[in-house]
Amino acid sequence: MGDALAQAGFPRKVLVACSGGPDSLALAAVAAYFARRGHVDGHPVSVGAVVVDHQLQEGSGQVAAITAEVLADLGLAPVDVRTVTVSGERMGPEAAAREARHAALEAAAAEHGADAVLLGHTLDDQAEQVLLGLARGSGTRSLAGMRPARTAAGGTVLLRPFLGLRRADTEEICGVEELEPWHDPTNTDPAFARSRTRVEVLPHLEDKLGPGVAESLARTASILQLDADYLEDVAESTYASLVEWNGAEAGLPEEALRALAPAIRFRVLAKAAAAVGGQQPSYRRLVAAEALLRRHGSAGPVQLPGGVAVYRLSLAELEGLGRQEGGGTGPREAARCGKLVFRPQKRPAK
Repeated sequence: MGDALAQAGFPRKVLVACSGGPDSLALAAVAAYFARRGHVDGHPVSVGAVVVDHQLQEGSGQVAAITAEVLADLGLAPVDVRTVTVSGERMGPEAAAREARHAALEAAAAEHGADAVLLGHTLDDQAEQVLLGLARGSGTRSLAGMRPARTAAGGTVLLRPFLGLRRADTEEICGVEELEPWHDPTNTDPAFARSRTRVEVLPHLEDKLGPGVAESLARTASILQLDADYLEDVAESTYASLVEWNGAEAGLPEEALRALAPAIRFRVLAKAAAAVGGQQPSYRRLVAAEALLRRHGSAGPVQLPGGVAVYRLSLAELEGLGRQEGGGTGPREAARCGKLVFRPQKRPAK
């Protein structure tokens, strides 16, 4: 735990996110030990907890209340119970629950002045994350899995001190501390891909390929995190040097884009889409946008998620459009040529 807090600069106040399950309850017990000491490696620290009730199961409120009592008995303070409403209109149920949970954790951290939130993800969770990414055909960023430390959108630092521990280790900690964790029934529900990965896929791989598969998958994530960070830094600086703005539109010079390595080019295109208000495009959509660079004349638009259209326009066609509209082609219009242009689309009023 000391290493995790060191990554965040030894925050003075932290909250443990606890569902009552073995992983987060074990984390709470370890954090309570340091709370009683009052410091980590000589750095003062106080530890509280937050329990998020997703209201997705009957009796979830009672589980949250019992968990809060256990956390208070461990000596954590404050213990905050947050009730959230999960809406799956824009995404799947797992993603919607995660979004609601993280919003609640950030709100709790802000209210209580906590510098960081501790999450109980283990090495097994990391291995499952990598397997799911492989099954979905994801890229480097997804296969890099969960980070030991990251800063959420609202500025709260999220720490995962247990990414090097197996799930069996957290269950052992609970046993030693005489804690009775709650076991979420959705963790073994075959309706969820993550549950099937946990209960069926990973054990099958361990059986057929030998022990150590989970550790190897987690090690793969650690290696890819280094690669992903490097590519992200290069893409960010490249995008900043290339982007040209025309009002709300972002333009990227075609010639410069063609000269980029594909790994950087795709990332730069995704950054341009995000800059005009779009969402992370799928690989297939990025391929469609990138293909505009190999066409002649007018091309597009290619629609990207989040209401973004990307297109390219030749000078000849732009001049033709100007004549049709009774005008000419001025320097500003001509400057749009030779670029991929990312344009936010107007969304219909509700």
